[in-house]
Amino acid sequence: MREGFRVIGHAVRGEPGIFAGAVLGSAVYGVMTVGASWALGKATEEVVLPAFRDGHATTGALLAAALLIVGVAVLKAAGVIARRVLAGIMQYRMQARSRRDVTRQYLRLPLAWHHRHPTGQLLSNAGSDVEAAWGPLAPLPMAVGVVVMLVTAAVAIVLVDPVLALIGFLIFPAIAVLNFVYQRRLSPLVMKAQQLRAEVSEIAHESFDGALVVKTLGREDDEAARFQAKAARLRDANIAVGRIRGMFDPLLEALPTLGVLAVLGFGALRLSSGGVTAGELIQVAYLFTLLAFPIRALGWVLAELPRSVVGWTRVQAVLSATGSMEHGAARLTGSGGARVEVRDVRYGYVPGVPVLSGVTFGVRPGRTVAVVGPTGSGKSTLTQLLVRLVDPDEGAVLLDGTDLRDLARGEISAAAALVPQQTFLFDDTVRGNLTLGTGDVPDERIWAALRLAQAEGFVSALPKGLDTRIGERGATLSGGQRQRLALARALVREPRLLILDDATSSVDAQVEGRILRGLREGSGGSTVVVVAYRMATIALADEVVYLEHGAVADQGTHERLLLRCAGYRDLVTAYEREEAERAALGEDVRDLEDLPGEEVSA
Repeated sequence: MREGFRVIGHAVRGEPGIFAGAVLGSAVYGVMTVGASWALGKATEEVVLPAFRDGHATTGALLAAALLIVGVAVLKAAGVIARRVLAGIMQYRMQARSRRDVTRQYLRLPLAWHHRHPTGQLLSNAGSDVEAAWGPLAPLPMAVGVVVMLVTAAVAIVLVDPVLALIGFLIFPAIAVLNFVYQRRLSPLVMKAQQLRAEVSEIAHESFDGALVVKTLGREDDEAARFQAKAARLRDANIAVGRIRGMFDPLLEALPTLGVLAVLGFGALRLSSGGVTAGELIQVAYLFTLLAFPIRALGWVLAELPRSVVGWTRVQAVLSATGSMEHGAARLTGSGGARVEVRDVRYGYVPGVPVLSGVTFGVRPGRTVAVVGPTGSGKSTLTQLLVRLVDPDEGAVLLDGTDLRDLARGEISAAAALVPQQTFLFDDTVRGNLTLGTGDVPDERIWAALRLAQAEGFVSALPKGLDTRIGERGATLSGGQRQRLALARALVREPRLLILDDATSSVDAQVEGRILRGLREGSGGSTVVVVAYRMATIALADEVVYLEHGAVADQGTHERLLLRCAGYRDLVTAYEREEAERAALGEDVRDLEDLPGEEVSA
């Protein structure tokens, strides 16, 4: 309960004006509802009973009673409109604010933090958890406003007859006990349901994201069964929550009704003894029927509090996360190619299992270095360290002599660009995907980047050129075209350090060669680090860093490594050897086909 009211207090501080307006509207509604009981009692005493006694009622008395009741109804309707409209505005504003805060936090947190949190859970945090956190805001102004009605009605009842008031007020301790039991039973069930929502979202995201794998391997039934099993658990959890709420709401509504029955029973005795008049008994009974509504409104808020606390807790876990990646205040002041130094770097995704161990090398400004190594040697991890997507467990990565951890926020992204293995394009135009909100980039600069990436030709052939929409994830383009657009996106920023993580694997060797030669000649002196596999690509580099088992096994020019490093030689010549073996096997088959049948049998 305490945590729930803390969440509500945060919302009230966030939108004080709107909340005050909604509560005022609800208070007007509450006062006018009580006023209706007074108007009803007044009409009974001044019009109805005299009419029964005298056999007629005056026109003036009837008109006054009608105007009184209509006036109260109009004010009551105005209060309802103000309460509902402003309560909705408050709730949706707080949801929008929380979603923006969560999304900004996702963008601020380092990649290592995202590695530990499934995408489905992150979607749930920004979706259902935010909605749950601010769920009580819809009935909150009504509940606060009807407290006025509750107090007004209670005072009116006490003024009419304290004895009947004492009897009727016995329902409040019963309501307090009921709410205590309800909160204790519901909170763990809501926590479980919210967690299962995140898990269901995670499975759905995996299935959609891996649709190609699911369909090509015929795993549709297995994925459907996996989703169905988790969805069934979520269904059962929601049913358990609904069962508790279904028991709470009828009991909450029944208690005021029991109070009304008790008041009517004792009121009939007091009426017969002359303790109250008929009009006073009608007024008290009506006021007690009104008590059911404020209690119900308070119950709506109380019913939402457990889910709200769970959603708020899950959202706050994201907003309070730091990811252990702090930024310094240092600035990069150099120009041209950046100088890169990697000093005794050690890093692992799992504690005690290093992917990189003791990696040390340097790249001089304006040079092109190829990082080569067998699968699992840590090449992609190294590229992430070079742009500080993750921090090393030990050692340091330096840019122009400054440790990346000492640089101010935004300095690395302004100086370095990474083109990863897996290309991601947004459902936007070619221009939008290349500029990504960097402001008004001149078309000349965009086309220059496209020429360097060997993408000018196919972009020019698109129906609207730079303004052609390319679909979700670039679905209207081929794999090679997507890779070249991703490369152009990095080049348009004119980075001082360009890192290519096997970023040309989907283009043929000739196009790749033209791209790399263009980078050497026309990238403005940028330092280039390229993860490469093809010998033609590696040969274009000024120097090669050969990784093996997460460590630098050798470093030097391509020619020298071919002579002195057996592992490097075997790796980079494997493709050529395979082609030669295939060619030799083809020659042998053709020779056998030319021989007579007897010689082949022999």
